[in-house]
Amino acid sequence: MVGGKVFRKIDSRCWDSERRLEDMAADGVHTHVVSPMPELLSHWFPAADADALSRNINEETARFCAAAPDRFVGIGMVPMQDPERAVRCLESVKSLGLRGIEIGTHINGVPLGHESLHDIYAAAENADLLIMIHPLHPAGMERIGGRPELAAVAAFPLETALAATSLLTSGVMERFPRLRFLLSHGGGALPWILPRLHHAWNLGPPLQGLFPRDPAEMARRFYYDTILYDRDALAFLTNRVGESQIVVGSDYPFTIKQDRPADFTARATSIPPATLDANARRLVGEISA
Repeated sequence: MVGGKVFRKIDSRCWDSERRLEDMAADGVHTHVVSPMPELLSHWFPAADADALSRNINEETARFCAAAPDRFVGIGMVPMQDPERAVRCLESVKSLGLRGIEIGTHINGVPLGHESLHDIYAAAENADLLIMIHPLHPAGMERIGGRPELAAVAAFPLETALAATSLLTSGVMERFPRLRFLLSHGGGALPWILPRLHHAWNLGPPLQGLFPRDPAEMARRFYYDTILYDRDALAFLTNRVGESQIVVGSDYPFTIKQDRPADFTARATSIPPATLDANARRLVGEISA
């Protein structure tokens, strides 16, 4: 429920580990990375409320993963709207054994490249925690008719590209060279505008000054999941950012999920399974035996 209205109906797949394991077997998946539903990130809450909710979600996620530590890896959330609280909360994220945090594509209107967030990035880098970026409350909905059903379908990819561009132009990728970012949904529209960004940078001043260095090269620092539904789209992404940055994703358990994601990736690319496995382990760390 959001604002007293039904936001989304969910079922036991969100909290029943046994049911999830059954679905994973049917989908040909060994390990799931478990993360908060994006609306729970609550970047618009009062900071104290967001802090309390974050700690609750993180503890529940850790408990869920503990049910099958060789099959589940968790990432949590922090109150990004209050950097001091967020940095403190990162300590508990680490202590719970979670591998990172999920954040929205903006923090209640604050772009991800904004300097006010840099202390959080520094703390995440120092703690060796990844940051997953998922579209949230996208811009431009009024331009496509305002229908909420179109948010995930049409606006999310654009939102991810905006967030990634903010990180590329703000110097975040240069200032935090060890920080691992995952862009959901194959980076959205970012791979498709990279040639345009590269061309602008290559023209020299003043456009070149928008980026610390070639944005096409900087974009190879991001990780990208495979939730693109189309073989040509995934092949293009892989060619643009490199095999080392691709990880298999599913968007389970929601309606828009990619079925049998490993099989889809194998059909769309020539990336060896061992490479995909190594990419995932480099992103989230090792899993329990």
